[in-house]
Amino acid sequence: DTATKSCSVALIENGKVLESIDFYDGNFSHSEKLHLFIEEICIKANKSLKDLDAVAISKGPGSYTGLRIGVSSAKGLCYGLEIPLISLETLEILSRTYCLENKVDENDILIPMLDARRMEVYTAMFDVRFNKIKDTEALILQEDSFDEVLASNKCHFFGDGSRKSEKLYKRDNSTFSPDVYPSTKSIAESVHNAYLNKKFEDVAYFEPYYLKEF
Repeated sequence: DTATKSCSVALIENGKVLESIDFYDGNFSHSEKLHLFIEEICIKANKSLKDLDAVAISKGPGSYTGLRIGVSSAKGLCYGLEIPLISLETLEILSRTYCLENKVDENDILIPMLDARRMEVYTAMFDVRFNKIKDTEALILQEDSFDEVLASNKCHFFGDGSRKSEKLYKRDNSTFSPDVYPSTKSIAESVHNAYLNKKFEDVAYFEPYYLKEF
């Protein structure tokens, strides 16, 4: 995952994480760090690139540059090793990451937010089983943007875009966690299931999910 300022890499076998790295230094350093991290986790797990059966990528939305770096690296590995490419939406990965570390109840609503500059965020809504209940969108935040869902549910706002949402949507039934970033540790089972069900992308034509025109 290179969709945000965090760079996340995990090596997964049969739905279990063998090794992982989540790196955040406040900058976009993916071009310098990504391949070093891939090499590092392979060494730690005593694996080589030739042992890979597939590569999974966080497809966006997110940073244009970050997404291009991640997708280019993933496609390069897939071409070179002649293995399939799997993609997952970044906001789902962010939601799964949040739930790894935070308590949620059955009827709660997950609202991941990635900063898209000014008062705009990339966001969607999920239930706690990660079913999408509102489509991904580039949303300019308004005071009433979430009135309907806040009227009947506890809402968890998280991701770097949620920092600017707190002053608008602070309620007794809302929480805010702006320092959560997508972690590939959270998608081991999802990626394994996608592989078993052959949910592969066309490597030649796959493009990041920019959401907004580049």
